[in-house]
Amino acid sequence: MENYHLKNMVVTDLDGTLLQSNKKISNTDLHTLRFLGEKNILRVIATGRSLFSAQNVLPDDFPIDCLVFSSGAGIVEWPTKCMVKKHAMTVDEVKKTVRVLMDLGADFMIHEPIPNNHFFVYYHTGRLNPDFLHRCEMYKEFANRQDFKDYKFHEACQVLAIEPYGNGKSDFTYFKELLSPLKVIQTTSPFDGRSTWIEIFPSGVSKALAAEWVGKRHGINRKGVLGVGNDYNDLDLLIWVQSGILVGNAPEELKRKFQTVSSNNENGFTEAVNNWLRY
Repeated sequence: MENYHLKNMVVTDLDGTLLQSNKKISNTDLHTLRFLGEKNILRVIATGRSLFSAQNVLPDDFPIDCLVFSSGAGIVEWPTKCMVKKHAMTVDEVKKTVRVLMDLGADFMIHEPIPNNHFFVYYHTGRLNPDFLHRCEMYKEFANRQDFKDYKFHEACQVLAIEPYGNGKSDFTYFKELLSPLKVIQTTSPFDGRSTWIEIFPSGVSKALAAEWVGKRHGINRKGVLGVGNDYNDLDLLIWVQSGILVGNAPEELKRKFQTVSSNNENGFTEAVNNWLRY
């Protein structure tokens, strides 16, 4: 690894990028994270997971400097666990989103504001949607079903709709148009790897905007930033950074647009860092 003095920040996705399929991080990638710290290169994880969910897979002493969670809705300084940034949807934004999703016949979840956004209420149409039901079951101690007839709306971190695999690919552009100016993010389900998740956030939320905020906080120019990801919800980040790299398990559609390295199960993160430091 050379030329590290010309680099200043690495931002990586977690699931499917830094985490292997077994939800573990390889010793090779851990060594790379520690090396980056030794060279004073800021280490940032940007994940769609909530803070609660991220803490389930990242130990307190995990070698990163910052955690961007819920796709940029919250930012934590990892060593101190100090919350430095958070966003929330207004009551009116939540009402609008629910109205649109119910009109579309979607199954969705409304997540509580940060830091309790692992709690959610959900609406199920009754149609076959295994991935949606799997998520409800997995987090059943934090979930509450609603019919929304007498629901008292309040601020929320996000709204998540899950479109089942096999029903045809959702018209993501149509979702975005209906919910504008809210931020609408598409990603592939981390559970079945096929269903489509549509995440709705306030307009100021994205991995790219969060990375930019962290960079400005530390006096970092985007020209010295590496971004590593694996899915559609990493697109804005990979476009914003000077160097955007995909791991090999990314969708073929995305791999045609970005430099690609080995998969998450083959230390793709370390390969991406090595390539970046070499040039």
